[in-house]
Amino acid sequence: MIIGLTGGIGSGKTTVSDMFKAHGIDIIDADIVARRVVEPGTKALEQIAVQFGKAILLANGELNRAQLRTIIFNSSSDKEWLNQLLHPLIRQEMLSQLKAAKSSYCILVAPLLIENKLEQFVNRVLVIDINEAQQIERTAKRDHSDEGEVKKIIASQISRSERLAAADDVIDNSSNSADNISIQVGKLHEKYLELAKKSDQK
Repeated sequence: MIIGLTGGIGSGKTTVSDMFKAHGIDIIDADIVARRVVEPGTKALEQIAVQFGKAILLANGELNRAQLRTIIFNSSSDKEWLNQLLHPLIRQEMLSQLKAAKSSYCILVAPLLIENKLEQFVNRVLVIDINEAQQIERTAKRDHSDEGEVKKIIASQISRSERLAAADDVIDNSSNSADNISIQVGKLHEKYLELAKKSDQK
């Protein structure tokens, strides 16, 4: 059984997935997969350097993510080009990791789960929910970015109400309390173990 975990920027996806991991659950993280497919030496990174020039690389040969983010947020055609290059690679790697998962159920963490139509690969959608003001505050603090940039990122994702409409389960992270989150994760973990057991018996 595969649970798709998603939420807007700054909602606490990593905190929640780390708690599931502590319960022994295999986590497949789309962001980590996305970083892996553009590591130095990969074909994808070579193509990105050809498209955007060598300045897109850091001194150590790694991708300058901050610069790439600025480029694609200001050009829809550049964003489209990058998506066409990376999405098939990321999807392929994610699917092979999902296949290799060993725990009773596993979790696919994907910020753009719904936008990129990845729900087709999961049995349930778990949304981590906070309001927009909290998203802006937490992200600006975490990434040292200005509010304007954070608002742009939020605007590029689906709305909170659309995300909640797609959810089978919701974790409310508005309290910003680790204990509160831990309790919610514990309850869902038990629920998912039960559901996984039932689906195995079918």
